[in-house]
Amino acid sequence: MSLPATLENPLVRFFDYMIRERGLSRHTESNYRQQLQACAEFLVRSEVTHWQDVDSAWVRQIASQAKRDKLKPGSIALRLSALRSFFDFMVRDGAMGANPAKGVAAPKQGRTLPKNLDVDEIDQLLSVNDDDTLSIRDRAMMELMYGAGLRLSELIGLNLRDVAVRKGDIRVIGKGDKERVVPFTGKAQEWLVNWLKVRNQLLKGPEEALFISKLGNRISPRSVQKRMAEWGQKQAVSSHINPHKLRHSFATHMLESSGDLRAVQELLGHADLSTTQVYTHLDFQHLAKVYDAAHPRARKRKGE
Repeated sequence: MSLPATLENPLVRFFDYMIRERGLSRHTESNYRQQLQACAEFLVRSEVTHWQDVDSAWVRQIASQAKRDKLKPGSIALRLSALRSFFDFMVRDGAMGANPAKGVAAPKQGRTLPKNLDVDEIDQLLSVNDDDTLSIRDRAMMELMYGAGLRLSELIGLNLRDVAVRKGDIRVIGKGDKERVVPFTGKAQEWLVNWLKVRNQLLKGPEEALFISKLGNRISPRSVQKRMAEWGQKQAVSSHINPHKLRHSFATHMLESSGDLRAVQELLGHADLSTTQVYTHLDFQHLAKVYDAAHPRARKRKGE
């Protein structure tokens, strides 16, 4: 549906601002565009043609319509988040006096924990012996995701210059454009070397991306998801394989082996320790034991 200029133009300015000045990621931009387009189309159907006419009651109607459309609570929360960010921009731009979405609460949603693969399932998945170029690339991607705990966006965003193969580390740009250096050794290092030996076979011209498609350009998130799911079936792994499951398996196995929550937090690129706690399904009792054992003023001194 085409939008009237009074709705479309502020959106254009918003995304220009968010991309140029705030460094909005492509993934977030795509999600926000989809959500704000849906909001604008709802307003058009309701004969509202100016964002300035939207108040908190209209925002609640947008959320109610999303629920009627059977959107999940997480998707409704994303829609409201996109609206809040947009209206913040409108207030900052002087186009509105207040943000009407700020007082509207998102529906409550249960926080589901991602399931991880056990070590045997990981070994089964990664025992790819095919020697064609795409198979070598796919194994290198899976080894690196599991070996370094990368997000899908981080994996596809890697460039050749980000990888120090001999040294065994990669420079990763995570959420909020935060940079971290992650070590990788063993099989991940071995298969990345194997991939770099055959990468030129897919090149069609200059390309800085580490992982490329058969068309010679940077591989897409959807292609990675599809290929990993196919490998899960081909390797007869019982559970569905996706990139996030490899990252979560990395975190779980690292924590089980080391017990070092802070180190896992750093490796995953989490800004908040509580995110890592949920990610690795730690319970409070375990954290309490770690605290009692490690904190200088929590440990009992001899004789006390």
